[in-house]
Formats: sequence, structure tokens, C-alpha cells
Amino acid sequence: MSTLTVSVVTPDGPVLEDAFEMVSCKAESGELGILPGHIPMVAPLTISAVRLKGEGKSDRIAVSGGFLEVRPDKVTILAQSAEKPSEIDIDRARKAKERAERRLQDKQADIDFKRAELALKRAINRLDVFENNF
Repeated sequence: MSTLTVSVVTPDGPVLEDAFEMVSCKAESGELGILPGHIPMVAPLTISAVRLKGEGKSDRIAVSGGFLEVRPDKVTILAQSAEKPSEIDIDRARKAKERAERRLQDKQADIDFKRAELALKRAINRLDVFENNF
């Protein structure tokens, strides 16, 4: 089966560059499945897992928003942050989730609820990618 070159890049540098048969991710407009030969496109990503399938392997990467650029033979993901399951600090992710949940439950006037919601989504995404990969 033909493959796509997939590159995941953050402001800190490249996270992944490898060949895969399929890329699945969540854009703001909905779920996307990309195969070799896909039409060119650009889409904003949500906080979610990017699923990569190829040669009997399946990988997941936690991304915190960003953009997806698709060309017929290459997919580039420019993410604000991206982590492979092996790079996720699970204790830190759990603490971040608890902290965000506490902030949302406190309902204090000085809390930035949108920021707390995004922190909670990022923590849940990191936990999900870690737990569903091992």
C-alpha cells in the first residue's frame, strides 16, 4: 500500500517524521481521514489525538491545536504542542486535570473559565493518548 510522509512540528522542533498509510485527526470542522492522494487542503486542528496507521503499527500523538496541511504525498501538522505517549508525564497530566477541574468547580469571579476549560481538555487528551497506547 502507498504511504504518506507525516511530519509533526512544534515551536520546539520536529516531533515526528515517518511514513504512514493513513492519518486521522479532528479538525474544527469535524473528523478527517487522510489517505495517499488526498486533495490538498489546510485545516485548523482541535485539542485531540492524531492517529497514524501504517505497516501493522498504529501510533497516537497528543496535539494541542494547530494546523494540518495536506498534499497528495505529505501531511504536515504544525501544532502548538505535540507529544508521543512515551513523552507524556502522566503524573503531571493527572495533576493538571485535577487543578483545572478544581478551578472550574470553584466558580470564582477572577478565574478565566475558557483558559481552565482548555487546560482540562489538554490534560484529558494527554491522559487519553497515554492510556490508550500502553
